[in-house]
This record gives sequence, structure tokens and C-alpha cells, in this order.
Amino acid sequence: MHQNSSEILTVGSMAFDSLRTPSGKVDHIVGGSANYFSLAASLFAPVRIVAVVGEDFPDDHLKLLQSKEINVDEVERAKGKTFHWVGEYDRNLNEAKTLSTHLNVFEHFNPKLNAASKKSPYLFLGNINPGLQMSVLDQIENPQVVALDTMNFWITGESKELQKVLKRADILSINEGEARLLSEKESIVAAARVIQKMGPSIVIIKRGEYGASLFTPDGVFILPAFPLMQVTDPTGAGDSFAGALMGYLAQSLVDRSILRNNPNEREKILRHAVLAGCVLASFTVEDFGPRKLINLTKAEYAKRLQEMKNLVAIPE
Repeated sequence: MHQNSSEILTVGSMAFDSLRTPSGKVDHIVGGSANYFSLAASLFAPVRIVAVVGEDFPDDHLKLLQSKEINVDEVERAKGKTFHWVGEYDRNLNEAKTLSTHLNVFEHFNPKLNAASKKSPYLFLGNINPGLQMSVLDQIENPQVVALDTMNFWITGESKELQKVLKRADILSINEGEARLLSEKESIVAAARVIQKMGPSIVIIKRGEYGASLFTPDGVFILPAFPLMQVTDPTGAGDSFAGALMGYLAQSLVDRSILRNNPNEREKILRHAVLAGCVLASFTVEDFGPRKLINLTKAEYAKRLQEMKNLVAIPE
């Protein structure tokens, strides 16, 4: 059981991924933002998933999630096939090239939350249509912390809806290219400051192999990625990062007002949360799909966390 933690609700995709990287290829491996997010977050706090799968999605995987204190009551099984993404990465591994996207049952997904989900204090809106993000947000009774992810497709195609969601968000977690597109600024520092004016006071810009940059009303924190000998598959790294970040916040925040009214405590908690995110993401990329996350122990996480702290420490 998780002590002193609050439940996180995440809405996102549960999918099959078929992909090729310089390390090899896999076909129809379980993926999707909700999978990566929940597996990472469950190391810190209980999680509840809102998603849809088709008749072809394995029951065994849902049982595996349940064994990790991940609630799948709101995972709808619909008639048809599960969302399927096909992509590839070239040698630099920084950006996936999408070869095809089959929305399948995800195309008509319109969740109606149950009473327990509506009371969730922590909400993460995965990288999905902003209209769907807003529909879920509207159903939550009193969220303490609202975080979201988005992508180029929604920034250009659903700009008005996205702006509405951003106004109600506390945290936005996106990559460099998305930050530049959303803000129309080249410098990521300038980009973060523009995005903060759109709503989220906390902006995290994920930078792949270069780590992550945290922008708050009071400061900037830049953390490198954990140095790895081999990166096998970057898919899901950003979702794992967000899962650990939200998991750490749910475990550590006494109440939301800290994020608004206590700058010193806010900086400390957020920097530790970003550290947790970078460490978790480093495990994800070492194997295809969520395999590494599924078998990750708290001891392995704690060991790498300490290694990461040693890596960035500057002796006096």
C-alpha cells in the first residue's frame, strides 16, 4: 500500500505499438500513454486509468496493472480493434516518424466517469484530443493538481480547444519542438514564459537525451538525462516521466496551495519530482515497450536515483 498518497486519475491511450529502432523491431507490443504513465506513477501512488481498448486487448495486461494498484474499472472494452500506432526512429532517436495510426475504438471514445473517478484529486490529461481532455476535466469535482501533455497535431489542429484546457491547467509537460510551436518563440526560456501566461504556472520542457527543464514562477531548474550506454526504444519516455512526476507530487504534496503559495516548498518538491521523472524515463528507454517498467523494483529505482543525485552534485 502507498502511505500518505493521493490517487491520480489519468486519461490517455491504451494501444498496440509496432515500431522499428536501430536496436531492432517489435510488432503489436502493448503501449499507449496511459500504460506508461500508470506504470511509472504506481511506484509512488495509486492510479486510476480512463481509456478504451478493443476486443483484441489482452486481459492478462489489465490484470498485471491491477496487481500494481492501478485501477482499471474505467478501461472500457469496446467492439472492434485497439488503437494501433506504427512508427520508426532513426539513429538520433530524438523523434519518432509515424508510419501509420489506426485509431480504431479510440475514434469514438467519450468517457463518462464513475463517482469514484470524479473525486480524484490529481489529474493527468494524456496526449489526446483537447476536446476529450476538457470533457474529462469538466467531470472532476475538485481537482487539486491538473497536468497535461499535448503534441504538434493538437497545437496546430485544435488550437482553440487546447487554449481552453491550458487556462485550467497547473502543469504542462511538452517537448522542445512543441514548446516552440505553441509559443512561437525559438528560445525555450522565452517559450516557457509565454506558455505560463496561457495558464499553467509550471512548464516542463522535455529534451530527450538532454534531460528536462522546469520553469516555475520563481525560477528555472535544468536536469540532464541519466547517461545510458544504450537506448533501445524512446517510446513512452515522456509518459513515464509524467507518471513519475505526478506520482511524486501525489505522494509529497499535503495540499495544492503549496504549488501556489509557498515558493520555497514548491521549488523543492517540483525539483525532486522532475528528478523522479528523469530517472523513471531512463529505465523505459532501455527496452522495447513498457517491459522495463513492468519489472522495475523500488530498490532499482532508489539505486539509480542516488546515482543521478551523485551525477549532478557539486562538492563545496
